[in-house]
Amino acid sequence: MNARSSDDVYAYRPSAGRSISCVSPHDAQIAIGPVLPEDLGILFTWLNDAQAAGSDFSYRPVDCVSYKEWLDRQLQASSQILFMIRQLAQSRALGFVIFKNLQPAYRAADMGIRIGQEADRGKGYGTRATRLALDYAWRTLNLHRVSLNVFAENRRAIAAYRKAGFAEEGVMRDAAFTDGAWHDVTVMGAISPCG
Repeated sequence: MNARSSDDVYAYRPSAGRSISCVSPHDAQIAIGPVLPEDLGILFTWLNDAQAAGSDFSYRPVDCVSYKEWLDRQLQASSQILFMIRQLAQSRALGFVIFKNLQPAYRAADMGIRIGQEADRGKGYGTRATRLALDYAWRTLNLHRVSLNVFAENRRAIAAYRKAGFAEEGVMRDAAFTDGAWHDVTVMGAISPCG
């Protein structure tokens, strides 16, 4: 009997991320699924990324106590759903997508998304994740409308949202102040093709 190193033993076991990706909403390249314990560190880093925050909201550092409270609220809040975005091939976390302000009576919600690292942006992961999230919104949550806000100068994000099914609905002038300047915010919406 050959002895295997501990690395060899673990190489034959699928990771929790790979296992959950197989049963979560997915396409040929990515999946959206629940946050796993192995995701907590990287999610904390992404929430504290000042440069990335500058592209979609004002930067405000999140301390570990506030982070834990936020995670606990995610578990209890029926008005929010948080998904991690994972690359299927490597079972690697790429970012997150969140539904906020779920309003069942109006069949509506707001959505936010972030691809965590700059090296993973511009590769279509955001568009794919947005499509999967919208499919989930229409088919599982029975939503009719999903809205999001994006800085008007974030043309890459706006193009990705358009490809995924969102349309621009208007611009709020000087609606956000970050990095020492006022920014216009584009309002976008997607309507369910199912009615």
